[in-house]
Amino acid sequence: MKIIKISLWFVLIIFIAKQPLSAQTGKLVQEAEQTMLRATQFMVEKASTNGGYVWYYLPDFSRKWGEMEAYKTMIWLQSPGTVSMGHLFLEAYHATGNEYYYQAAAKAASAIIWGQSHEGGWNYMIDFAGDKSLKQWYNTIGKNGWRLEEFQHYYGNSTFDDDITSNAARFLLRMYVEKLDPVYKPALDKAINFIIESQYPIGGWPQRYPLKYDFNKQGHPDYTSFYTFNDDVIWENIHFLIQCYQVLGEERFLDPIQRGMNFYLTSQDGCGAWGYQMNLAMETAGARTYEPAAFMPAPTFANAMLLLKFYQYTGDRKFLIHVPDAIRWLEATKLPANEFDGRGTHPTFVEMGTNKALYVHRKGSNVKYGYYYTDYKNDHLLGHYSGKRFVPVEELKKEFQRLSALSLEEVTKDSPLKVEQFTSQGTPQQFYDLNKNEFSFSASEAMVKGIIHSLDIQGRWMVKHAMFSNPYIGDGQKQEPTDQYGSTSVGDETDTSPFRDPSDQEYIATPEYIRNMQLLINYLKSNNPTKK
Repeated sequence: MKIIKISLWFVLIIFIAKQPLSAQTGKLVQEAEQTMLRATQFMVEKASTNGGYVWYYLPDFSRKWGEMEAYKTMIWLQSPGTVSMGHLFLEAYHATGNEYYYQAAAKAASAIIWGQSHEGGWNYMIDFAGDKSLKQWYNTIGKNGWRLEEFQHYYGNSTFDDDITSNAARFLLRMYVEKLDPVYKPALDKAINFIIESQYPIGGWPQRYPLKYDFNKQGHPDYTSFYTFNDDVIWENIHFLIQCYQVLGEERFLDPIQRGMNFYLTSQDGCGAWGYQMNLAMETAGARTYEPAAFMPAPTFANAMLLLKFYQYTGDRKFLIHVPDAIRWLEATKLPANEFDGRGTHPTFVEMGTNKALYVHRKGSNVKYGYYYTDYKNDHLLGHYSGKRFVPVEELKKEFQRLSALSLEEVTKDSPLKVEQFTSQGTPQQFYDLNKNEFSFSASEAMVKGIIHSLDIQGRWMVKHAMFSNPYIGDGQKQEPTDQYGSTSVGDETDTSPFRDPSDQEYIATPEYIRNMQLLINYLKSNNPTKK
């Protein structure tokens, strides 16, 4: 009887999938595809620089920005820049079958490969004018971004911050397996070897590699060689190596994967918490001058959730043992009722040894004479770096309890590391997203129509109140320790950090393009179940 029911359901699904779309829906699908192509042609043929992108552009392209203002010769890799656009183009290619999107992805890949370092990684941006131009950018625009200390110094190496190198490598993996085109294999192999080589023997990764130690700011040591959890540096490298293992099937990936997972165990403090960084003596350490050496509830939650994921990957209960320690610490460090203001359940920073909430503040007007400091006062908090975070402790508790109650077979049934025969159709050379965080929101017809109608005559989706910045005019001059900019996103007119434009100026926006395209892609998929 069960076999008959399953068969009937299968026939019904096939029957529904083969039914023609209504005339109205079919017309809207066609309009959506036409809109997608027009918008993409503008981005590819007007906005891109050698196949790459930044985040925002003025309509006349006289200025453009990634996380900071970019030279005309520059593109940004960091999301939502060139790598995000490459992934999006492949999604559009799958949804429409239109080769134009694959070619757009190929152009993005060529730009990314051009900017790959000799060792195999990537920096936040690529300057097609070369290092001479890039160094000048760091000495001017980068140097004066008060809150963006990662851009204040030219290292000449690559970064794992903000998923830069791992996601660029992931995109090249995806391009390679799309058509098994060998043109992408050398750059992909180079990136894989870079990620494996840069891993410390104990299992963690630094923020930047090859290692450098030459940017000590206001007495703070250069933190870029530290073991780094911030922005999921370690997890995203593990994630990428697991994807390589799934697709390429090479045994050599297993050791760095296992050492990476084990590092989450060896780095957890006895109280159950983690910070964002650890120095090479395995001590919790600070990083940027507004990131003190402290335990942090949000990373503690994230790392504990990863331990549960690693249990599902391996079936090894060692990954479960200290999750309760993290839960207890998170419950002990919740903000008291009189400090809860709707912005978060926990302080961003917790003092080691006392569990007191630490808050960061700043004085001054600019990067040259301004500075950050820490105290216990819950007022005048930074505007650019939240002093409180929302941490869903109950979610962690429920997931721990759920997995603890399952059999080993149930826990590991979907493990990407399980030794088993490949039984799906074809071969494993296809892209896997272990995070399963694809933007799958199903757009309504009204929303789709709104997106279509909002595309202007030139093929642009324009936005107001984008992130822009003061133009570079020289180093800061004001020396007084004022509180005027203590809670703002930007300091005085010399601060080149980005902030939201309050005017009605319109901008060409890469994130708006990605958002609208993904909604239209999801609409196409929902009306064509055969599309990937």
